[in-house]
Amino acid sequence: MQVAAFFICFLVLLLTILFAALGVWISGYFFWGLLLFGPLLVLAVWDLVQERHSICRNFPILGRLRFLQEAIRPEWHQYFIESDTDGRPYSRVQRTLIYERAKDISGLQPFGTEFDVYSDDYEWLTHSISPHPKNEDGFRVDVGGPDCTHPYSCSLINISAMSFGAISPNAIRALNKGAKLGRFYHTTGEGGLSSYHKEFGGDLVWQIGTGYFGCRNDDGTFNEEMFAEQAQIDSVRMIEIKVSQGAKPGHGGVLPAAKVTREIANTRRVPVGRDCISPPGHSAFHTPTEMCQYIETLRKLSGGKPVGFKLCVGRPHEFLAICKAMKSTGILADFVTVDGAEGGTGAAPPEFSDRLGTPLREGLIFVHNALVGCGLRDRIRIACSGKVSSAFHIARNMALGADWCNVARGFMMAVGCIQAQSCHTNKCPVGVATQDHLLQRALDVGDKSQRAFHFHANLMETLAEIVAAAGLDHPQEFLPAHICKRVGPSKIVTYEQAYDFLDEGELLNGTDNPIYRRCWDAASPDTFVAQIDLTK
Repeated sequence: MQVAAFFICFLVLLLTILFAALGVWISGYFFWGLLLFGPLLVLAVWDLVQERHSICRNFPILGRLRFLQEAIRPEWHQYFIESDTDGRPYSRVQRTLIYERAKDISGLQPFGTEFDVYSDDYEWLTHSISPHPKNEDGFRVDVGGPDCTHPYSCSLINISAMSFGAISPNAIRALNKGAKLGRFYHTTGEGGLSSYHKEFGGDLVWQIGTGYFGCRNDDGTFNEEMFAEQAQIDSVRMIEIKVSQGAKPGHGGVLPAAKVTREIANTRRVPVGRDCISPPGHSAFHTPTEMCQYIETLRKLSGGKPVGFKLCVGRPHEFLAICKAMKSTGILADFVTVDGAEGGTGAAPPEFSDRLGTPLREGLIFVHNALVGCGLRDRIRIACSGKVSSAFHIARNMALGADWCNVARGFMMAVGCIQAQSCHTNKCPVGVATQDHLLQRALDVGDKSQRAFHFHANLMETLAEIVAAAGLDHPQEFLPAHICKRVGPSKIVTYEQAYDFLDEGELLNGTDNPIYRRCWDAASPDTFVAQIDLTK
């Protein structure tokens, strides 16, 4: 496709020269051909040098056909696709909202809601008849317990994990520069801490996955010295252990040998030209207690920075076993990132993306309940990720227990992603999800970093307006009672009515909730194996 695009440019140039030459040497009538090919040549040159439209930089002239198609195709059928509950791409409404915020364009939408407010799963936020003044100072949350000598104040909206290798160097640079401008953090993904992550000095959360990329021995085990060397870099603000991710929980991965370039190999500390294996599970710990000890090790090696872990909730007793281990050892994670099964990646089998893992809403409620029930919630922060694309999503998640949200797809679109769904082919047409040097040149770091900055700023601005409209002063004041859900033609419930919420210390004192009680009884700090038969 790209070869064809540049062939067309060459053909336009050739025909322009040909008609000009024929006009000079044979007949002036040939100059009429310049009326067609002259402007096309100017357009091709402009497409190659402009910085706003990545698709046109990679596909001069041809890229314009996409804008023509968007202008004339029927779009009404897409407006009612609500895609935050399944694996489909974002609808045009959601994409438009993200692009407008990234481009710093007003997001006002005329003629009412684009969703069916009478559908059985429609949700909304209750507002107040006495709204509060909008907070103009921005919202932050402090992370780090008494064992941290370098606590971190983070934004309520941050960049979720996307690895170098999965996305291009220019995409990473644009995201990190945007994070620097907007004072929010950028999660590295499990692919290691690359030079592109550090180039602009934006705040980083270094994610340590099962492959320990960037801090591993030759046999794939964790290397303390390598970790300490990089974890103490000033821009690394927190450490996140990736236990599992929503798109493929319990599944590892392989970066084929052909894709393991010298640059990627140096970042991940793996051999060049050999398959790069990411195992399904960790080798640094095998029990809940050992996991707590690993958290303590990382905190010490990083110089006292906050350490947390990310997981997609699977078997409930396993998370409760971690809670018991934290209680028995006194070693607490500083934060837990709950990833929903809605999370995306181009490296997941369809069955994993579609049918494994707990969706964000239910996973978030469970983790919040578990920490409250163990008496740990006031000491451990909760982050969440999984198709968070709007201020309402953030408000809803915070009402269910989150302290902040991480966003991946929204920021990808902000820096140019058009959902071509070719991430796995290394042929992303806009240079976001590719390591092809010719394709990634289309992504201009200066322009796209501004878009990442504006997306964050405008999303935070809308969140502040929603908070004020609800009669509140801070998003942390949202409660389950603030969110309503239609569950039938004539029935509406709040989240407080729809879900069970535990009281402080209820698990320790003996809960009456039969599901939580059985899972609590099955959990042990010494093993992830259930201690009772949960099938009975």
